[in-house]
Amino acid sequence: MSEFTLSKRLHKVSEYVLGGTVADIGSDHAHLPVYLVKSGVCEYAIAGEVNEGPLDSAKENISKHELTCKVEARLGNGLDVLADRAADTIVIAGMGGPLISSILEHGKDHLAFVTRLVLQPNVAGDHVRGWLYSNGWKLITETILEEDGHIYEIIVAEKGEESIYQDNNREKLIWLGPYLLPEKEDAFKQKWAREKKQLYAIQSNLQHAKSDSESKLQAIAKKITWLEEEGL
Repeated sequence: MSEFTLSKRLHKVSEYVLGGTVADIGSDHAHLPVYLVKSGVCEYAIAGEVNEGPLDSAKENISKHELTCKVEARLGNGLDVLADRAADTIVIAGMGGPLISSILEHGKDHLAFVTRLVLQPNVAGDHVRGWLYSNGWKLITETILEEDGHIYEIIVAEKGEESIYQDNNREKLIWLGPYLLPEKEDAFKQKWAREKKQLYAIQSNLQHAKSDSESKLQAIAKKITWLEEEGL
């Protein structure tokens, strides 16, 4: 990776980061923090890692780019790396939606002075949207992209009362993405075509299962109906 090159996914994530200080949780060699500081987007960056190995890789990359005064690699569990420093933007990218939600839940105390969350779940974006809705964070925008056969959602949120969801279809919009659904970009269609195929397969397996699976079948049928309603 050259000094100003990011993957398509991380470059799109970088577009939503505010200036000031950014904290990248689970930083993967600190590629994003290094890019944000070197490109002048941020003045200071924290690369958070929960294990020593990735932490050492982040430190090595930071040192290689001569940014040890502006990018700091910290060892800690989730948002605990912000124990003594506030961040304007927190990025959590490349994890599953349930894990991202868990990191936010366990790190609530560190969110008081955070302006923006930029979240990129690899799967289960509805878990992230649900957590944001329940905890006073308002969606600012969403985007979706394909890279190397994988489809990624990026969810951007700031503090505030959520108004994009309607009471009668909130569950559906949290699942599909209220900003993504109206646009129906190609990557969005690809994602939900795959999901629909998986739902039909699970439905077929449950129908042949001997255990009580009626509630699961109802939940799957509801989701298939949502997709059909939207022409997906």
